[in-house]
Amino acid sequence: MAEEMEGLSNRRDGDGSEELSPSVIYIEACENFQKQSYRNRCRFYAADGVQTLSFPIVHEGGTHKQPIAEIKVDHSKPWVLQHERAIISAYGTSAYFEYYQDELFAILESRPERLFDLNMALIRFFVEKTGICVDIRVTEDFCREAPEGCRDLREAIHPKRPNSILSDLGLEKPYFQVFASKYGFQKDLSIMDLLFNEGPDSILYLKKL
Repeated sequence: MAEEMEGLSNRRDGDGSEELSPSVIYIEACENFQKQSYRNRCRFYAADGVQTLSFPIVHEGGTHKQPIAEIKVDHSKPWVLQHERAIISAYGTSAYFEYYQDELFAILESRPERLFDLNMALIRFFVEKTGICVDIRVTEDFCREAPEGCRDLREAIHPKRPNSILSDLGLEKPYFQVFASKYGFQKDLSIMDLLFNEGPDSILYLKKL
């Protein structure tokens, strides 16, 4: 999220006041599905430490050869109920969970057929609730190299590789977490961890980055 916030710029209206212009963020919609990536999973902070939630997908003819937009979610498994129980167990006592629970669970319970649609619904939900000022678009063609003027972050964060983006920039800062007294501050989590713990102040935390 730090990269997204860095792209924000100010512009002046006719009355001289400043408005925050949103960064334009493109979500890759034309790649082939990448296995063992964050495209169908996230990390969250549970009572037993950091855990992973993953959306099961339908494997049809080698998923690594299928476009991400065609990957289907496997709704034959009771993953929605399991995920909701895990999230409640982890964040039920957090300060703002009750304010966002119903809307988040409504997205999961709507059971989108395709993984990309589910991901986009979740991205738009968290962007809205955290107050991040971005113009989200999806790509129309696949480009191996990012167009001029764009920063390519498609492979910047991966569960199989250590992520030191914020620490390298000297921007790693803790915020309140429910189980921090047991295991300390945990980084590289789903943004739902920040939202459930910080609520409307999430955007203030992100701006400090």
